[in-house]
Amino acid sequence: MVARTVDLRSDTVTKPTEAMRAAMANAEVDDDVLSHDPSALRLETEMAKVTGKEAALFVPSGTMGNLVSVLVHCNIRGSEVILGNNCHIHIFENGGISTIGGVHPRTVKNNDDGTMDIDLIEAAIRDPRGEIVFPTTRLICLENTQANCGGRCLSAEYTDKVGELAKKHGLKLHIDGARIFNASIALGVPVHRLLQAADSASVCLSKGLGAPVGSVIVGSKSFIAKARILRKTLGGGMRQVGILCAADLVALHENVLKLEDDHKKAKMLAEGLNQIKGLRLNVAAVETNIIFFDIVEGAKITAEKLCKNLEHHGILVMQESPVRIRVVLHHQISESDVQYALSCFKQALSGRVQEENGN
Repeated sequence: MVARTVDLRSDTVTKPTEAMRAAMANAEVDDDVLSHDPSALRLETEMAKVTGKEAALFVPSGTMGNLVSVLVHCNIRGSEVILGNNCHIHIFENGGISTIGGVHPRTVKNNDDGTMDIDLIEAAIRDPRGEIVFPTTRLICLENTQANCGGRCLSAEYTDKVGELAKKHGLKLHIDGARIFNASIALGVPVHRLLQAADSASVCLSKGLGAPVGSVIVGSKSFIAKARILRKTLGGGMRQVGILCAADLVALHENVLKLEDDHKKAKMLAEGLNQIKGLRLNVAAVETNIIFFDIVEGAKITAEKLCKNLEHHGILVMQESPVRIRVVLHHQISESDVQYALSCFKQALSGRVQEENGN
């Protein structure tokens, strides 16, 4: 039996804190479909203020938040959205914008830093004179932080440029801000400034902030009014959601400042991994709480085998490819956990696990 478990698969694996459980147990509730749940209203009001938008709406997941947002902006089937080829909406959300919304994705290459080249975005915008044969471009989507590029942060200045481009062509800009608070802490820039150019955003509270459930979408009052209807259509109209929103409020009040420590621990882990023979990563690219690393050629071990070896020690990580692994830090991972994980990586790569287990 493993004496200790360090779960580095994602920042979604956090457990509710005692403060969250107490808030959930004592939450004021009512029917949120009727817009009367007081805890939901408090969360939405606070999130609108933090993000600098007119209004906000609780949704059960970031995937629903992004889907609702895209469908509000692209309300005519056959519309097109421009987004990164490595972004969450395109890769990890079951193709919902297409299968449910009839929205066509047009991808632009994500650079290593998570950005897309502005000129490539502009080149992807359809000429309206070709509407008889082309889908109609209506929306641009960004992701901040860009998770699949390693939790990279998009600057306010870059986002402003994309926003200016969108306005120039009469388009809307949506930001998948699942980890926007990570970006805010890493860049030292308020969330509302990072979202200033956006017409809408989806912000997750159950990742780095550690809440058990929930995201919030933000935008204008008219945008949120339309989003509320779509949320109900998609089955996201729930009743006493204040039980969930109460935990989200605790996350917002207590865990934002903890993200800086998460980033420091991620850098510590990255620097340690980079010293282990057989592994390769770009330490300078670790800006927030996500690390990707590769197994070098000639290491005589696959990512799958390394993951299994680590699991014997109680270290849980996520395989991305035959040679690539992802680890993610969160507030329930201590510095001691980081040091223990590094020692386990060394043992797992040395093959001691196989010997101990008679393999």
